[in-house]
Amino acid sequence: MLVAIAAIRLRDLFAVAMLFGIFSFLVAALFMDLDAVDVAFTEAAVGAGVTTVLLLSTLRLTNRWERRPGHSRLVPLLVVTITGAALVYGILDAPFFGDPNAPAHQHVAPRYIEQGPQEVGMPNIVTAVLASYRGYDTFGETVVIYTAGLAVLLLLGIPDGPNIRPGRSAIGDQLVLRVVVKFLIPFVLLYGLYVQWHGDFGAGGGFQAGVIFATGFVLYDLVFGDGDARMAVPPAWLHRLAALGVLLYGGVGVYSLLAGKPFLDYTALAHDPVHGQHLGVLLVELGVGITVFSIVLAIFYALSGRRRQV
Repeated sequence: MLVAIAAIRLRDLFAVAMLFGIFSFLVAALFMDLDAVDVAFTEAAVGAGVTTVLLLSTLRLTNRWERRPGHSRLVPLLVVTITGAALVYGILDAPFFGDPNAPAHQHVAPRYIEQGPQEVGMPNIVTAVLASYRGYDTFGETVVIYTAGLAVLLLLGIPDGPNIRPGRSAIGDQLVLRVVVKFLIPFVLLYGLYVQWHGDFGAGGGFQAGVIFATGFVLYDLVFGDGDARMAVPPAWLHRLAALGVLLYGGVGVYSLLAGKPFLDYTALAHDPVHGQHLGVLLVELGVGITVFSIVLAIFYALSGRRRQV
């Protein structure tokens, strides 16, 4: 099996990457059929969009054969085996997928559905749960995204890019494509703003908006060249913006503490508790959007700025 995978030619790997993108798109359509609009939104933006582009950018840097590692493979294999065994052991007591008698479906979910509109005041119950009821978890996920992004950038490296000259497009000089993309990019960015600020009433939120915004600049980079894209959004901004998003999210929690409320208790932001919840969700979602946008675009810059090692 491994020998067969290793023998796949590079062009076949590109075909596999495209098939993964098609699969993600079909999964997004399946989620739409199940009325899980927010999940479908995320799958379409991340799975069928950014992940496919990042995978293709990575394959462009790979060689025909893998270099022989200079260290033993036994230790990494042992670490992965132990970690996998611990994860499997940790889920043995978890309820079966879709079990209607699971505690979450019997106690937590009914309360969110019944009390959410009155306590948070948002029609989109998914945003209310993620940003308010599960605000601690979402803050942790934002920190994880920021930390993972920094780890990737430490491995790949990313130039500050103040003196980068305009370069060639990754897909060649296509005049028709340039005209079409130049027309579409403003609408992509405008839709990202809509998703960011309308996530409390409809599908979307900070995570989806950050990915859509990053997709607009990735598209600009692919068509007009990495130099032009980096002059529009310099790489030196991105790690600062990513940190700003995390600080904005955490700053809301610190303000709640200073006001004598629990951490991330949005009722401290306004005299009316419902208005405070609404304002707090908007602020933390903005922090999530800024961090996700910065990390996704920074990883793409790091990959597109590297040259293939012969």
